[in-house]
Amino acid sequence: MKKIITVVAFLLVSIMGFAQNKQVEEIKSVNESLRLAMISGNREQLMHLTSADLTYGHSSGKIQNQNEFVDQIASGQSDFVSIDITNEQITMYTNTAIVRHSLSAETNDSGKPGSVKLYVLLVWENKIVAGSWQQGRQ
Repeated sequence: MKKIITVVAFLLVSIMGFAQNKQVEEIKSVNESLRLAMISGNREQLMHLTSADLTYGHSSGKIQNQNEFVDQIASGQSDFVSIDITNEQITMYTNTAIVRHSLSAETNDSGKPGSVKLYVLLVWENKIVAGSWQQGRQ
């Protein structure tokens, strides 16, 4: 009986670890999709990857909703020429993922070249209705 309990416990832990690893890989994938959408400025992709209740907080204190965030990138006001992400850390909860990373980017905001280095916090939520991960709050 003790062997059976040990085997069942091992299987449960293995299954739970596999499920969490799958979720981490999904988050890495959607995070990469967001990075590429921010570079391309593709409005449709940005809208799909972000939630209607998104709040984007800038270091200046400015807060944007989903439409403001997407419009600023899609219009070229915030034009990311390149984005490099390093030091990515992902913490999983049931339907939520917290992602921290360093972002270095070359920009061309409103035609003015520049560069930024930021430490970013992303919150991704797996929306049951949408069936996919969306960025909620930053």
